[in-house]
Amino acid sequence: MRHVISALVQNVPGVLSHISGMLASRGYNIDSLAVGETENHKLSRMTFVVVGDAKVRDQFLKQLQKIVTVVQAEDITDREHVERDLMLIKVEALPGSRSKVLEMVHVFKGQVVDVSSTSMIIEMTGRESKLEAFVDTMRPFGIVELVRSGIIALARG
Repeated sequence: MRHVISALVQNVPGVLSHISGMLASRGYNIDSLAVGETENHKLSRMTFVVVGDAKVRDQFLKQLQKIVTVVQAEDITDREHVERDLMLIKVEALPGSRSKVLEMVHVFKGQVVDVSSTSMIIEMTGRESKLEAFVDTMRPFGIVELVRSGIIALARG
């Protein structure tokens, strides 16, 4: 099962390295990790996506909560939450296929952020499944490069 773990951590140098290193040394595979400052400049939010059963999730949370710089950690998978991923994707967009690419960008509610004579860079945000569907749609045109931010999430309410 896929688990979305949200953790508030002290915003200090080396916190990302320390936490990810400790989790990796204990054998956890992190599918996605995103970190950013919160409304309080002294705290950052780390959003992890890990795959495993309830035992894996519980151990992951216990390991996180042992770390001094972790203020709070919780699994928000089963709570109502909003999650997003950001992707920049550069695709081949030759004059003959450009209109088809633009049509798909519009259908998926993306935005073209750069255009050259042979390619386009498209910005896409949304749930992981939406981004994966867009990537699949772009494969026939030719994907030149792709980068994703990792999932960020907040519990609702």
